[in-house]
Amino acid sequence: MIIASNFKTNHTRKSTKEFVLKVENFVQQNNLDVEVRIYPTATALDKFDVNKTIKVGAQNFYPTYNGSFTGEVGFEQLEEFGVDTVLIGHSERRHVLKESNELTAQKYNFAKEQNLEIVYCVGEPKEVRVAGIDAVMAYVWEQFAGIDLDYKKLVVAYEPVWAIGTGLTASDDDIKEVLQRLREKITKPLLYGGSVKVDNVGDILKIQNCNGVLVGTASWEAEDFCKMIEAAKK
Repeated sequence: MIIASNFKTNHTRKSTKEFVLKVENFVQQNNLDVEVRIYPTATALDKFDVNKTIKVGAQNFYPTYNGSFTGEVGFEQLEEFGVDTVLIGHSERRHVLKESNELTAQKYNFAKEQNLEIVYCVGEPKEVRVAGIDAVMAYVWEQFAGIDLDYKKLVVAYEPVWAIGTGLTASDDDIKEVLQRLREKITKPLLYGGSVKVDNVGDILKIQNCNGVLVGTASWEAEDFCKMIEAAKK
């Protein structure tokens, strides 16, 4: 089971260190074997001495080791901190920052070359959801163009765009149906993301083919995130 927190554009270097320490202590004290992932802002990356089940990764990067790409973060900067897990394809990268499927695939293939764990995000906007499950899956499968589904360190996160940061959560049946269809072609871990909260994470984790969650807003307080980790253990 994987429980992941995406900080997005939140927390500072100081508060991130405090967050990671609290989570580390909680995992150690409760002897939990849940896989924990934390994705802070690039400015808060550091070398964290944490339990092997906890990884601190990057929300974004440019597909290069280094070079002349003003404002971007290359793998050289991630490598300095021992980063070995990354998010790729999050809906905010695709829909807000207008990253194409082609650029997303370039990032994926570059991360694969570096042997990084990749949490690859896919999901549909509301207008596709209302068109029905066949439209949803056609849209989602398009996001896998150029993506190696057999990569050994792949994790797929299904995040319906209309449920991210809106307070709306896909129904258990909606989540189950999409994960089931993804499972027909994907053997790697499948996560759900989209308005996951402390009070619904337990039910979501019980859904067939759900191997964990990728959480935004509701995970930014360490105490709440720890409750989600505990729910995965239960």
